[in-house]
Amino acid sequence: MSVLVVGTVAFDAIETPFGKTDKIVGGAATYICLSASFFTKKLNLVSVVGEDFPNEAIQMLKNKSVDTKGLQIKKGEKTFFWSGKYHNDMNTRDTLDTQLNVLENFDPMVPEQFQKSEFLMLGNLMPSVQKKVLDQMKRRPKLVVLDTMNFWMDLFMDDLKEALKEVDVLTINDEEARQLSGEYSLVKAAKIILKMGTKHLIIKKGEHGALLFNHNEVFFAPALPLEEVFDPTGAGDSFAGGFIGYLAKTNDISFENMKRAVINGSAMASFCVEKFGTQRLLEINKDDVDSRINEFVSLAQFDIPLK
Repeated sequence: MSVLVVGTVAFDAIETPFGKTDKIVGGAATYICLSASFFTKKLNLVSVVGEDFPNEAIQMLKNKSVDTKGLQIKKGEKTFFWSGKYHNDMNTRDTLDTQLNVLENFDPMVPEQFQKSEFLMLGNLMPSVQKKVLDQMKRRPKLVVLDTMNFWMDLFMDDLKEALKEVDVLTINDEEARQLSGEYSLVKAAKIILKMGTKHLIIKKGEHGALLFNHNEVFFAPALPLEEVFDPTGAGDSFAGGFIGYLAKTNDISFENMKRAVINGSAMASFCVEKFGTQRLLEINKDDVDSRINEFVSLAQFDIPLK
């Protein structure tokens, strides 16, 4: 099954307690595509970069079976850039610099051959841009997954709520769930958010795992305990890529299969944080992924005799 990925292809500069990088390739769509490529080879990308974006980075995506026909390259303009510094707990960070550049006037154009993609992953972008992509689809995808963040909730809450009416799965972190719902309890927050239109909700809790909700059921997936976490940047996007990639591979969007997809997404996120940027995702192979997923199974599987 084909997956259409819409989001940023960008530059990042990252500082953590373990070191810092100069400008490196990042962006939500980059992480999503790299992660999803371990599950499906039918990946379609819609994004925008400036003419400063290196050809070798585009070729890297193509080598991972990503169709880049929908990647706009704006001559005379610069690629979106973000710089951040993580605190010692690695869960909080300060944004040091944000340069929207080409993203400021991004008008997504979905190539005709992408408009019938069976699965749609709307990466973290302005809600009105995400809605524009939905409006260009010739038929409704089998599954629409949307990621967002508190920045858009602060500025475009009404637009976000409009977009949620057409979404099957919303992925956000616990802080964003509380902001969107106005509730501190994540269970109460989920009930409120699900009433906004989305059929399923994933609340990512970083090192504390992830929660999957629908209107009747809840599933919790633990996070794998890691000896070292070098860089959390892109972990949520890597999760999303593993999640939708697995669903596209299996062509099964039942709640039971979404549980498996959450585990696969969690496995991909656990790789991402082990090195800076996309480095770890570019090093691993399918055997590494299968082994990591088995670690998750061992972590969460147990039998309790009931007497």
